[in-house]
Amino acid sequence: MAQCVQSVQEFIQDSFVPMVAVLCSEDAEKVTRKNNLNFSELLRPFCRLTSEGHMRDPNNQVQVVKNLRISVNNVVTRPSVPTSGVHGPAQRRLLSEVVSACQPAEGGVANVITAGDYDLNISDCSVKASVPWYSDWRDTLKELSTSKHYTATTPWFEAYRESFLQSMPASDHEFLNHYLACLLVVSSSEAVPVEQFLKLSQEQHRIQHNGEYTNPKWFIPNTLKYYVLLHDMSQGDEQRADSVYEDMKQRYGSQGCYLLKINSHTAAAGTDEQIPDPWSQYLNKSSRQSQVRLDTHLYIVDIVLLFTMFCLSDGVSVNSLDNTHPLQLETAIDMPGSLDSLRADAVETKTTTVYTGVAAVTSHGACLTLNDHNRLRLFIQEFTFRGLLPHIEKNIRQLNDQLVSRKGLSRSLFSVTKKLFGGGKVPEKSIAELKNTSGLLYHPEAPELQIRKMADLCFLVQHYELAYSCYHTAKKDFLSDQAMLYAAGALEMAAVSAFLQGGAPRPYPAHYMDTAIQTYRDVCKNKVLAERCALFSAEVLKSQSKYSDAATLLIKMTSEDSDLCSALLLEQAAHCFINMRNPMVRKFAFHMILAGHRFSKAGQKRHALRCYCQAMQVYKGKGWSLAEDHINFTIGRQSFTLRQPENAVSAFRHILTNDSQQTSTQQGAFLREYLYVYRNVPGVREVALPQLPLPCINSSATRVYFGHERRLAEGEKQAATHVSLDQEFDRDLAAVWQDLEEQVVAAANRGLVPSTFYPTQCCLNSQTDNLHFPLAVVEEPIIVEVAFRNPLKVPLVLSDLSLLWKFTLKDFSRPQPQDIMVEDAVTISNEKEARLKLLPRQTGQLNILGLVYNLASTPSTGDSTINTTAGTSVRGRQDLEIQGPRLNQTKEEKTSVSHGPDRRLDPTITPPMPLLEVFFLQFPTALLCGEIRKAYVEFCNVSHVPLCGLRVASTHPDFFTFGSSSLATPLTPLSPTSFENCSAYKTLATPPGATPGSVTAVTLVSAADFGSGGGGVFGTGGKRVAEIPLGEGTLTPGESTQLPLWLRGPDQEGVHEINFLFYYESAEKGGKISHRVLRHTVFICASRSLSIRATACRSNTLPEEEREEGRNGSMLVFVDVENINTSEAGVREFHIAQVSSSSKQWRLHKCINPAEDKDCKLTTRERGKLCFRATRCKPHEEKYTFADLSLGNEQIISSTTPCADFFFRRCQPSESWRPLIAVETQGRHSRSQGAGPGGGAEDITGVVRKCNEVDLDIIVLWKAFVVEDNKQVILEGQLHVALQTIGKEACSLTQKEKQDLWSDETKIELFQLPPPTTRPSMEQLSHLIKTNLHYPESYSHPFVQKSLCMVPVTLMLSNCSLAQVDAIIDLRHKTTSPESLEVHGSFTWLGQTQYKLQLRAQEVMRLPLRAGFLHAGVYNLGTPRVFAKLADQGAMCETSQQTATPALIIINST
Repeated sequence: MAQCVQSVQEFIQDSFVPMVAVLCSEDAEKVTRKNNLNFSELLRPFCRLTSEGHMRDPNNQVQVVKNLRISVNNVVTRPSVPTSGVHGPAQRRLLSEVVSACQPAEGGVANVITAGDYDLNISDCSVKASVPWYSDWRDTLKELSTSKHYTATTPWFEAYRESFLQSMPASDHEFLNHYLACLLVVSSSEAVPVEQFLKLSQEQHRIQHNGEYTNPKWFIPNTLKYYVLLHDMSQGDEQRADSVYEDMKQRYGSQGCYLLKINSHTAAAGTDEQIPDPWSQYLNKSSRQSQVRLDTHLYIVDIVLLFTMFCLSDGVSVNSLDNTHPLQLETAIDMPGSLDSLRADAVETKTTTVYTGVAAVTSHGACLTLNDHNRLRLFIQEFTFRGLLPHIEKNIRQLNDQLVSRKGLSRSLFSVTKKLFGGGKVPEKSIAELKNTSGLLYHPEAPELQIRKMADLCFLVQHYELAYSCYHTAKKDFLSDQAMLYAAGALEMAAVSAFLQGGAPRPYPAHYMDTAIQTYRDVCKNKVLAERCALFSAEVLKSQSKYSDAATLLIKMTSEDSDLCSALLLEQAAHCFINMRNPMVRKFAFHMILAGHRFSKAGQKRHALRCYCQAMQVYKGKGWSLAEDHINFTIGRQSFTLRQPENAVSAFRHILTNDSQQTSTQQGAFLREYLYVYRNVPGVREVALPQLPLPCINSSATRVYFGHERRLAEGEKQAATHVSLDQEFDRDLAAVWQDLEEQVVAAANRGLVPSTFYPTQCCLNSQTDNLHFPLAVVEEPIIVEVAFRNPLKVPLVLSDLSLLWKFTLKDFSRPQPQDIMVEDAVTISNEKEARLKLLPRQTGQLNILGLVYNLASTPSTGDSTINTTAGTSVRGRQDLEIQGPRLNQTKEEKTSVSHGPDRRLDPTITPPMPLLEVFFLQFPTALLCGEIRKAYVEFCNVSHVPLCGLRVASTHPDFFTFGSSSLATPLTPLSPTSFENCSAYKTLATPPGATPGSVTAVTLVSAADFGSGGGGVFGTGGKRVAEIPLGEGTLTPGESTQLPLWLRGPDQEGVHEINFLFYYESAEKGGKISHRVLRHTVFICASRSLSIRATACRSNTLPEEEREEGRNGSMLVFVDVENINTSEAGVREFHIAQVSSSSKQWRLHKCINPAEDKDCKLTTRERGKLCFRATRCKPHEEKYTFADLSLGNEQIISSTTPCADFFFRRCQPSESWRPLIAVETQGRHSRSQGAGPGGGAEDITGVVRKCNEVDLDIIVLWKAFVVEDNKQVILEGQLHVALQTIGKEACSLTQKEKQDLWSDETKIELFQLPPPTTRPSMEQLSHLIKTNLHYPESYSHPFVQKSLCMVPVTLMLSNCSLAQVDAIIDLRHKTTSPESLEVHGSFTWLGQTQYKLQLRAQEVMRLPLRAGFLHAGVYNLGTPRVFAKLADQGAMCETSQQTATPALIIINST
């Protein structure tokens, strides 16, 4: 229970005080009216005695009376009104005004109660600190809780309690509020004052003893009359007044009269003296209360009462809301005419409240001085001590003497008196009925009532012990007579007397109070007396820290009869819960909600709002969304009713922004009420557009696009994809684009990336780097995509969306940036994006701040048509505040939470730049692996600035080529119309008489002519970047140009994503933007075509013979071609049209087995084998030798575009790892030639490897015949095979594999392999020496004549290395396998069986041998074992040199 200003003892004492009546003459009233007061009002501030009084009890013991207060009232006679047990309308209105007038003081000291884990602000500050829109509520409560704690007070409850007790009518069953004395007041200006006293005395006697008046009620028949002569000091004759007073003392005695002099203030007196006004706190309460209520109810017609807006319907009154459950959310009902009826109620409320009487602000006691105040105070003291207390003491003695004289005559103290005066009882009902009613009435002189009178007198003069004894005795008598009303009154006062006894001789009998309350309420049906009893008992229990019992009692006393009373009791019960030893905070909040609901029903809107706000402190942030919704909804309604628009809008905003669990119907009602409040609150949009709560904006998901939207494809033209807001951001792909841009920027800046380089970002989002200010171009739009989320289950309608921005000019011209609204109306059901455009007109700094839009709800009916003008819509804004990435670099940043800037909404507007658009013509979507196709690219400059430096970079540079600028290709079609069935290659007819399979052309080509520096695509020379040739190097504004583009199908089947990055610069240098880029992505589906495998073998021809033939070395190349196409593309057959070679050391010389029908045709799954002889080329620095071997009627010039371009752009091992590995090898070779045998281990390895290296690339050109739309189409293509090592098979990339063999990961793994071993492998050593046997193919010998046949054989040894080699020839080796013996037979080498030789670099040595045969037959002479090692390398093992082919000889017998 809330803390009261008074203690419990003071409160009870002031509730029961001696009552004194006042009768004034007319002249006396005139004297007091000079001060705007009547006589009783004049005395009221001085009715509390400041000194102690004394009296003697019946035992002649002195009884001290402390802090006594008397109540002085004018005598008011009115007809007798039957006691109904409930308050009448006038009393209800008075109590309501008293509570309404008492509100928490604005800016007062905050009351904070620490209850468990909560710091509850129980004051007017709670309205501020607990509502959801107050962002610093937690800090405020923490600050308050650390200061001095104040117990919560509820002055409105105390005011209600005081008015309630004062307004209680006098009752016959008790005498506490009966008048004990009467003041007869006569003015000294009367002609004969004594006669006026006589008249007043007779009037009092008539009122008391004549049965005409039942009110007021008098305590005892012999009422004390006290005669007061009132003298006006400003007018009357003071001497006459004194003489009259002397006469009065002679007539009435000095203790029965008094001369009171007032109005000493005169006009001549100083006006600077400040006289206090002690009457203001007692008088005209109702007038002041009405003034307070006037501010609440004077509401203009346009601002209608919101809490009935959606609840009024035809035939339903506002009072129907009173029966709703306090926690039930009011469902808004859209009914026709409800707003009209609502406005009518508002007008009626205004009419009935505007004209309530409001007293003008008047001063009281204007004619009184401080001396007059003292005279009034002295008068009350004299009257009380010399008149009233002696009178009470006298009556107590008389009653006690009467009662004691009859003591002991029967079963109780007054049993005999009851028998003698039994006729005084007037039972109105039977005994059975008396048990349940208060129908038993006593005669005024009945002994039971005499006991009650004595008890009440003792109680009034604070003699609580004697009072308790009398109450206890009377209680027994009343209960025995079944007089329940009297018994309940005796029980109530007995309990109070027991509590007030000093020293607490006996415990507080709480059961007395419980019985009294139950009797009042259930038996006597008197709710007023029950409520008074409960108020006393609750205060007593609270003072004894029995808060649980007090709360239970208060809750029991709530009923549907009085909403105001129930609200106050529930609030006090709530305070009891948080004052317990273990505070029950949730019960506090729940009962505050109930109290707020009852306050609302009672019309106490301010108190209702306060209760809900205090409860919100407990419910907030606990996940009880439904309870929070109810509280905020009620706060919003009450705030709107009380003309607190900001609080109302904020409360409704909180309901809408939370993740509500309400139904869609309820959410729609919330939204409509919010919009209604927003629209009908004046002044809410006067300063600036307010923040709207809906829809939720995911600021971090905001995307910003710089530039024009790309034009759509025109006819057969396919526009570059570039970047758009429809594409999802891919971090890995963004890294690829950045890498491409770095490469092309490096290529444009002589191989170096500038330190100021920053990758181009056309579309910014939460995953991009937004630490820098983005750059936008003037006259190019900026598109902002905002992500909306609707947290409600009802659609929202947004209209007239526009961006809110700020622009700072960088030069002296005046800017006119203009915003373009791209969304007229957007309906948001769940999540949706809106795109808005800004078109900058001038250079400067732009800051995009937020959005401005109209918010409306969809119609509640089934009509889904959006009509934002007819419905309720509001205009507001939302700011776009994007939090940057968390900083985590330094130690301070890691230990704290700090975020960097996010500048995606702060672009810098730069001067005009060129703008490129790219279109592709006849660009295929599907190709065969290795297929060559010709397309066209159109470049358009759509800006007003010329562009230059056009380049392109790609992730697949082997996929396309623009051709070589140094080599013209006049024989290829120059326009798209001449493309059909024309070859993409430069072709010539085969010269007449040319042998099929022979070399038709040999050409020397430099790799630099095709944009290659000799390295592969992964080299450091920027081989992914190609310059695009423009006519004059620039593209003027509005100009377009069309260039051919050759494409080659990827070597692996599957779908390939190929990225192009077009780079261009402005012809006007010095701009803030150095370059611009345009992205394009294509997807190519590659199908299988041919698989090629090739092997190189050493020719057995000796070097001398090769020199004689002019070939300078030769080898055999075997090429296997297999058709692995599965006819998916409709390919019928492949023709091998030509085989070309490219190398710096070798070239194809001749096809050994050409097909008879010239073309080599392969149908599905067929395989062909071709054998070529290759010869060495004359060495040319950095030039490749292209040799073409045509197998048909046409010769394709492989050294020109596009064949040579794709050869140099090929993605194959020979060119990919050779720049990194083979270059060092070549260096070692050059060093080893001069180092000789004494070189290091690395030189030895290089020498050995050089023996086996072959640097020869085979280019297989094919044609495929495809049937499309019943028409045959010829497709062309080329495949590459790189031969590396003698005897090791090489093949084109396996087309079945999906992964790219030379991806970045593979390159990293390849380049991170452990360094090669310095020790040459056994296979490498086996090729140091090439051997050859020279012998006759057949030899005849007469075995009959001579049994031994000796044949001369020459063993040719050729050192293939560039170092000196030691060789060992062992002739003891024989073939022991049975298969060899069966076929070839056995023979014997004659003479020396082992030779040790030394061969210089590339030396050829002849070793004569003899073979002996005993029989005719076929023999294999290839049995000698040859071992070789590098000279002076003793640690190395000797390795056998095997001959390439068997050496068969036929021995004939003659």
